Amino acid sequence: MATKKNTTESGAKKTLLLQYYRSQICTPVKHKLVVKGLGFTRLQQIVEREDSPSIRGMVKKIPHLVRIVE
Repeated sequence: MATKKNTTESGAKKTLLLQYYRSQICTPVKHKLVVKGLGFTRLQQIVEREDSPSIRGMVKKIPHLVRIVE
């Protein structure tokens, strides 16, 4: 018996819209690496990422730099 995981009933995965709204200047190197890992390259950029525990954890580490856009 095979079951599908990480998908909704319609088959589409949920996503998050993330906005990079504060500069990473004077932040620890780990925070800068998280910003880069999320795919941000400039301020006020909005990216769409899969809603997974790993992405949620990254956002939780830097809530002062990144916000979830509704």
